[in-house]
Amino acid sequence: MGKWNYGVVLDAGSSGTRAHIYRWLNNSTARKAADDDDLRSLPEIKTKSSWTMKTHPGISSFASRPEEVGPEHLADLLDHARQIVPRESHKETPVFLLATAGMRLLPDRERSLLLDQICSYTRANSDFWLPDCDVHIQVIPGVTEGLYGWVASNYLLGAFDAPEAHEHGNGHHTYGFLDMGGASAQIAFAPNATESAKHANDLTLMRLRNVDGSSQEHRVFVTSWLEFGVNEARRRYIEGLQEASAVDSARELPDPCLPAGLRTTMDGKPWSSNLSGSHLVGTGRFDECLRQTYPLLDKDAPCLDHPCLLHGIHAPAIDFDVNHFIGISEYWHTTHDVFEMGHKDKAYDFNTYQERVQAFCSQDWAAIESGMQRHEWGKKLDQEKAYQICFKASWVINVLHDGIGFPRVGLEDTKGSQHNGTAEVLSQTKNKGYLDPFQPVNKIDSTEVSWTLGKMVLYASSQVPMGVEDSLPVGFGSNVAGIPADFQYPSVELMLTPDTHGESWHDALLHGQSSRRVPGFILFLLIILLATFFLCGRGRRLRMYHRCSNLFRRSPSHPNHPKKRRFLGGKLPFFSARPPSYERVLEDGPQEFDLGSGGSSPSSPDGHNSDAESGFAPPRRAQSWGTNHTPSLKFGLDNASTGTIGLGISAGSGTAMDRAGLVVRTESRDHLAPVALGPTMNGRRSRTGSPSRTQQHRSPSMTPLSHD
Repeated sequence: MGKWNYGVVLDAGSSGTRAHIYRWLNNSTARKAADDDDLRSLPEIKTKSSWTMKTHPGISSFASRPEEVGPEHLADLLDHARQIVPRESHKETPVFLLATAGMRLLPDRERSLLLDQICSYTRANSDFWLPDCDVHIQVIPGVTEGLYGWVASNYLLGAFDAPEAHEHGNGHHTYGFLDMGGASAQIAFAPNATESAKHANDLTLMRLRNVDGSSQEHRVFVTSWLEFGVNEARRRYIEGLQEASAVDSARELPDPCLPAGLRTTMDGKPWSSNLSGSHLVGTGRFDECLRQTYPLLDKDAPCLDHPCLLHGIHAPAIDFDVNHFIGISEYWHTTHDVFEMGHKDKAYDFNTYQERVQAFCSQDWAAIESGMQRHEWGKKLDQEKAYQICFKASWVINVLHDGIGFPRVGLEDTKGSQHNGTAEVLSQTKNKGYLDPFQPVNKIDSTEVSWTLGKMVLYASSQVPMGVEDSLPVGFGSNVAGIPADFQYPSVELMLTPDTHGESWHDALLHGQSSRRVPGFILFLLIILLATFFLCGRGRRLRMYHRCSNLFRRSPSHPNHPKKRRFLGGKLPFFSARPPSYERVLEDGPQEFDLGSGGSSPSSPDGHNSDAESGFAPPRRAQSWGTNHTPSLKFGLDNASTGTIGLGISAGSGTAMDRAGLVVRTESRDHLAPVALGPTMNGRRSRTGSPSRTQQHRSPSMTPLSHD
């Protein structure tokens, strides 16, 4: 494992899929470089604008041809990710494809087939870590999308890591989050203390983990409105125009949300006279546009649990003194892509914004086309945006101020047409930060605000080892103590112990701080040695046993045997002062024994010997041969010897299982002849006097063989 961890999130929205790539230091490296403040902070996630890539259209458009979603849609995104993430990190890098509102609108069967194809293609065409497709490739509900966005926003603003620097009053330090896409809209915020106590059952528990393993918990209200995104709202709006038309077959439908004189098809494409069917004709009446989009909020829906926001959805009351929101996606693009209009101010106030929208939308289409050619509203405004911008602006204004209830900043204190509430808001923002009731943003500290960042903050946080044994996991679920039944983990459940910090084995061994490091290493070596012992073969195991058992025998009682030895001296070669050597039998003494011609010993039915046959008889001085010092083996082999001759050759009997030694490997019928040793002749007869030495050919039983 390198020092960087990577993660890939594919945001599969209704209009396209965007690949986001993030990285962060592994916990071992992060702890070494962290000061006290960093240790009490969440892992630092990094990304670059060049690491983001988007493809069109959305994956929901492949519902009728799911087999094509891989090669025609995902291939480029995965290839882009492979180029950013180092090859050696691919198998450790998680990949997530999280689909949002566009996929939520598909029938269950089509959605399931599409997700299965995405899973199969991703596994077959990338090495990224994909342990469970049900977790890593899924359609996430709107509330999950809202939670991820809330985490991302507060993470970038620093509200998690430095709460004292973001005090909003009454101990409140987090920011609310608003998101609006093409199909849905979300809101997430932490209510004030009073509302949190009253609506505890409506809140979601969010648990994160700092670099040092400590946890932080937040309780958040989050909800989502499907079909409240700008595209779905526009569809519902057109349906309302058709229903309100006095004549069902009317070819022209007046649309106050289009510039005067502009004609489009019902789905917003340019219209020409050769097209059949009804089409829209713009009237350029923005006040009427606001009035006709208001019913889309569905404020009259039954509210079973007061208070409610849109569509009868219950929510705790919002305290705008401490609840300060940022808005992304359409909240930013609709307020700034066009209506910034060269102004340096970035803050939002209702009065200034509505004045700019009114000025643009009241012009006829010919004047707007001329202004676009001169880039009067900047280079971001193209024909498609110009068709849609007036409806989008009216929808955003209605959602913010009539739906959610944001105060109309700049309207109450309007001092004539010259009043600029934005400048006033900006002057306050410079001193307080993001402390306005509502502030649209696109980037914070040069990083784009995306709910995908929130997903990766959760995942990176879950990779931090627990600070204490009984720490609770990272994730979110119902607001109850412990781990709720609906608790959702960022990935497959990982329970990292406090003694592991996500480091490589090399770092854990050489630089770890665990008290179990050295014993664990010793145990590891013992396991390796034991495994090697059992893999080396039965014959070698037997010989190794003989060696080890002879190392720890009692000292012989022979009177000539030295009484004192240094500890382990002579037993292990590397503990001895001089290298071990076999005892040489004197060549000049009288003959003590003869090497027989190969006849069988009458005292040994099979003529087999254990120590000599093994080829590993230990070197020893002359001993008292009447005592057996060889321990019996567990598997019942009889290695006892009644008489051992100078080089360890035994004249005693052996079992049939002792056929592993040098003599037996010749498979000869010739064996060593028994000899009678005189007690006064011990060790003084030369082998040169043996009749066998004068023979032209030696006994086959002494032919040296290489060991297996």
